[in-house]
Amino acid sequence: MIFSISKWSSTMTYHIKNRILFVTLLTVWFIPVSCWAQKRMNVSSSSGQPDSTRITQKVDSLLARMSLKQKVGQLIIIGSDHKHLDSLVTKGLVGGTNGMLPGKKNVHQYLKNMQKRALQAPLHIPLLFMGDVIHGYRTTFPVPLAEASAWNPGLVRAVDSVSAVEATAAGMNWTFTPMVDIARDPRWGRMVEGAGEDPYLGSKIAAAAVHGFQKNDLSSPKSMAATAKHFAGYGAVEGGRDYNTVDMSNRRLHQIYLPPFQAAVNAGVAAVMPAFISLNGIPAAENHHLLHDILRKQMGFKGVTVSDYNAIPELIDHDVALNNSQADKEAMKAGMDIDLHSGSYLENLPQLVKSGAVSKARLNEAVRHVLRLKFKLGLFNHPFQYGKHHTNAAEDSMLARHRPFARKVGDQSIVLLRNQNHLLPLSKNLTKLAVIGPLAKDQADLLGPVHALGRPKEAVTAWQGIKEAVSPNTKLMYAKGTGINSADTSGFSNAVSAARQADAVVMFLGESAGMSGEGDSRSKLGLPGNQKALVKKIVQTGKPVVVVLMNGRALTIPWLSKHTEGIVESWFLGTEAGHSIADVLFGNYDPSGKLPVSFPRDVGQIPLYYNHLNTGRPKQVGNKYTSRYIDVANTPLYPFGYGLSYTTFSFSKLHLNTHLLGWDDTLRVSCTVKNTGNRAGTEVAQLYTQDLVASISRPVKELKKIRRVKLKPGESKTITFTLNRHDLTFYGKQMKKHAEPGDFKVFVGKNSVSVKQAWFTLEAGQEK
Repeated sequence: MIFSISKWSSTMTYHIKNRILFVTLLTVWFIPVSCWAQKRMNVSSSSGQPDSTRITQKVDSLLARMSLKQKVGQLIIIGSDHKHLDSLVTKGLVGGTNGMLPGKKNVHQYLKNMQKRALQAPLHIPLLFMGDVIHGYRTTFPVPLAEASAWNPGLVRAVDSVSAVEATAAGMNWTFTPMVDIARDPRWGRMVEGAGEDPYLGSKIAAAAVHGFQKNDLSSPKSMAATAKHFAGYGAVEGGRDYNTVDMSNRRLHQIYLPPFQAAVNAGVAAVMPAFISLNGIPAAENHHLLHDILRKQMGFKGVTVSDYNAIPELIDHDVALNNSQADKEAMKAGMDIDLHSGSYLENLPQLVKSGAVSKARLNEAVRHVLRLKFKLGLFNHPFQYGKHHTNAAEDSMLARHRPFARKVGDQSIVLLRNQNHLLPLSKNLTKLAVIGPLAKDQADLLGPVHALGRPKEAVTAWQGIKEAVSPNTKLMYAKGTGINSADTSGFSNAVSAARQADAVVMFLGESAGMSGEGDSRSKLGLPGNQKALVKKIVQTGKPVVVVLMNGRALTIPWLSKHTEGIVESWFLGTEAGHSIADVLFGNYDPSGKLPVSFPRDVGQIPLYYNHLNTGRPKQVGNKYTSRYIDVANTPLYPFGYGLSYTTFSFSKLHLNTHLLGWDDTLRVSCTVKNTGNRAGTEVAQLYTQDLVASISRPVKELKKIRRVKLKPGESKTITFTLNRHDLTFYGKQMKKHAEPGDFKVFVGKNSVSVKQAWFTLEAGQEK
């Protein structure tokens, strides 16, 4: 027996030695190949974005060492207005801090000091620093609704990439944007923050914004976490009144309001912020179906959910919680990871977990989401990589470097609504030009709402832009006329006097920045105060009048559309507003913007949107018993997708490669776009479809594709769009997304009304 054991031991030693040799040789071969494979896969375990498996291992290891209170602390975001912020950070009981925009004199120094304090805590977990970088940080770009008017997702991606570079240079690593809510009611103040009324355009812009901020690599010091908000249906608040309730069908939610969120999730968005609202009677902050069944299971979201500001305690006002403890319990169980601002989780979650009211598994899941984000951002390895080389001079240098780009974005964001008798572009050699209106020399309002660290004194006014654009021999005359929202008419006489002396008049009218944005809903959508009365006085002089609008929503302007020669929708264009406006007014840039929202004739038409369903009794002239108003047309004043140019474009008859589209085949829709004018310009070709007969009522038109076409005078270009059955899907009777065989119309044109059309049939097939 002793001999046998000895012989066995000797044999095993031989085999072990050979296995060690084999493993050594394998390792020598495998390591280079592994490194090559990682490089090919764009995955790095030592630099760049850490791979998912390694992050999971690190998160699990850290989670195992955390106390209950430390775990809860990671789910807390509080600002400098919290009296115990410094103490809680030092103890490691805060996950991040917000509220530094605006207000901090030195954002970079504040964030650096807070991070140092956090790293003194027992587990040395770094902080997240977040704020609203909505349309720029140091450089203020056009507001999102204006950017959407460019119909150029690539431009949005570039804007948000620049915004991330500026914000991360100051130390920030998380932004509460993009807002991807569909907005069909311009009374709602937050229309200004989104991409308008259409789910296709909104989805393209949502994905572009996420890619712009996150740059496909969150560990880069020039990228930051993005947040898709507000989940979901916030843009449909009743009466257009902010924070109000929303009640809609499940089909409308899925067909119209969820696609931009799905696009953001597909783009890898780091966070989602549920809305303040109740949706179909259940507040979003505690809506398990919304946050778990739809967001996590259906959409596949794996990131962080963060409440809107104080939204969890507000469950008490929604009448679904008796106190903060119950509100915290319901929010956490529903799937709300982070409590923004209230700090209530820290007070109540430990006891809720101890009592079993909230499971340990759910708590750990939420903490994992937060820790994974911090690892993805590279904060554990490089907690000070954001803002590492920050100086005030460098910040000012970035502004100077990015100004030309901001001007380019402003140029593309402007929409020309009216140009009677080709008054525009104006000659730079006019003898006398009157510049009138409360926004002509305004700087602060040009920046729009929520403009981060943009400084009004650095904004280029319309007056300045015009002064730099015209000939030195042109005499400019200025008159304010009235305030933005004033009843004072004492300035009318000076304005009329200036107009009478001029060859032409440019008026700068609209809203203040404070009339758009969160909490700023309006019941009337005309020009505020007595601005309309001022325009009437100027028009009575008989001089040609161009109105430049500055606003954050669609306005009701039928009188202007009938009585003025030109209307330019400039929205709030930001730092370079004056230069961009002058570029368009004087023809340095040919306007190419298109409306992302329908402009109603009257507030009584709202909600008004192009992709509506038909009725059993569509409007018929002379037939009383059809769907109509007795005092206004059904149609918008300016339709979705509308925008003029200084040149003209024609669209040829559509050519389809087939009229019988196979179930797994591709339809190619071609047409020739020609510049029929005498100057170069860019047209935005828009493709829409209509499902003619389906199992449920379908919209009269749906945007499916867009293409920007730049053409020289007389130049033609044939463009081809592709469609397949996946472009034709919708949620049917059983709320399953599918395409149905049958007949379709396809439209291509310059807006949702002015189109060429053809037809095709989708043949039957089997879903795979």
